[in-house]
Amino acid sequence: MLRTLNAATARRWADLAMSALSAEREAIDRINVYPVADGDTGTNLLQTVRAAVRTLDETAPDTLGGVFAALAKGALGGACGNSGMLLSQAIRGVAEELRDAETADGVAWREALRRADELAWQAVAEPQEGTVLSVLRAAARGAQDSDDLADVVRSSTRAAIDALAATPAQLPVLSEAGVVDAGGRGLVILLDALHAVVVDGEWLAPNSPVPAESDLLEHESSFDYEVMYLLADTDAERAESLRGRLGGLGDCVSVVGDGADAWAVHVHCDDIGGVIEAGVETGRVHRIKVTRFADQQAAYARDVAVLACVPGDVLGEVFAAEGADVLVTGSIPVPAELREAIVGTGAAHVVVLPNDLDTALVVERAVAGRSGEGPEVVVVPTASPVQGLAALAVHDPHRRRADDQVAMAEASAATRRGELYVADAEALTWVGRCRPGDILGLIDGEVVLIGEDLTTTARELLTRMLTAGGELFTALIGDNTPPELPGELSAHLRRAHPEVEMASYPAGALDSLLLIGIE
Repeated sequence: MLRTLNAATARRWADLAMSALSAEREAIDRINVYPVADGDTGTNLLQTVRAAVRTLDETAPDTLGGVFAALAKGALGGACGNSGMLLSQAIRGVAEELRDAETADGVAWREALRRADELAWQAVAEPQEGTVLSVLRAAARGAQDSDDLADVVRSSTRAAIDALAATPAQLPVLSEAGVVDAGGRGLVILLDALHAVVVDGEWLAPNSPVPAESDLLEHESSFDYEVMYLLADTDAERAESLRGRLGGLGDCVSVVGDGADAWAVHVHCDDIGGVIEAGVETGRVHRIKVTRFADQQAAYARDVAVLACVPGDVLGEVFAAEGADVLVTGSIPVPAELREAIVGTGAAHVVVLPNDLDTALVVERAVAGRSGEGPEVVVVPTASPVQGLAALAVHDPHRRRADDQVAMAEASAATRRGELYVADAEALTWVGRCRPGDILGLIDGEVVLIGEDLTTTARELLTRMLTAGGELFTALIGDNTPPELPGELSAHLRRAHPEVEMASYPAGALDSLLLIGIE
């Protein structure tokens, strides 16, 4: 249990908060009915936090105040939607209160919450009870007056949970839809992540129920567009004047700053040109983003897709037959090609199976380098196609997204992978020196066998892999694999391991003779 926050624990909170929001993104999107039922609050909060963490990574401050200053700067510059704007101001409030702090105890964190609440309420032209603002205010007011950090974090989180449960009684549209406020749910996740950091991994908030699609209301805005942009070269007086002017052009108006010289603007409107023109007359407008609500609601043809990276068409057909979208990479994919394939799935949530260690590195860089636009992407670590097939076998598109991701990752990790190669050069391995033409048996990427006869080496490799147990033996057969080998291995299993089931698939052109998976 932590007595104080410091730079390292604040960084740990930021990472855990981002992970928790990623896991709950879809559930939050599903309950988003206010102020517009455009199903993006979870996505907007996640993208805002990602932008904040990206700035933290780039600057790498070593003080608590520096960590929150970096998070505030990144959140403001990358704020998405009204919820992201409000979150950026809450983080800014914490950053202002802890500006010069090396550590923060319970008293300091309570004051930081109060400042966060103050700035968030000031950010909105027409604050509304029953929203994230109510939840934040409850957290600030409910924090115990104590120097014990755990007591303050626990009391504020519990107050936020109670306030979230009360939001349907404050907003009729939430009550009619049978949901709590989506932005408030996101804030509770962030506060609960801090509690988990401070109190040894303990989470307080239960999952909010997600209604069936048919139970949700179509709560439409009276305006067609959401306009956002950043503003520079202005001051607080002109920014306040802009807020008043935008109030005459639309609703959900926010004009928020970083306390220095940067401002972010958000409004729902019909007159896009008038909103941008008002900004140009106030300062320097940049990073303009315009979203049409009708387009946003129909942006994706389906909810989830699994994208499998494979080296050739034959293996691609195997994955496609199991329900995956396929990217044939040849050797290693080009990041732009990968990003195009992700968007090409037409899904709001894409699970990528790299199926190779080198490909996994490219996939991670390509996903990390995305601008935040487009579908939500999760990479399940699969080092071989046999692990990819194991992950795909447990995929359930109707399961809660975070649970499905965990199930796929666990299935991949539980699959031991083996390979058979023909050595093409003399080399020193962990089990001795090999010569050209030797048969090499690998388990999880390491050479464990050197043999002269392919069938004998394959049987011995399979026996070694089954010493730790297993129920299913998956064999991917390459073009260069002798046709009699699968039958030899099947006969060996019947004799030595009749309890193990065998499944074999053609794999086309492979660098290896055989890929083995044991589950």
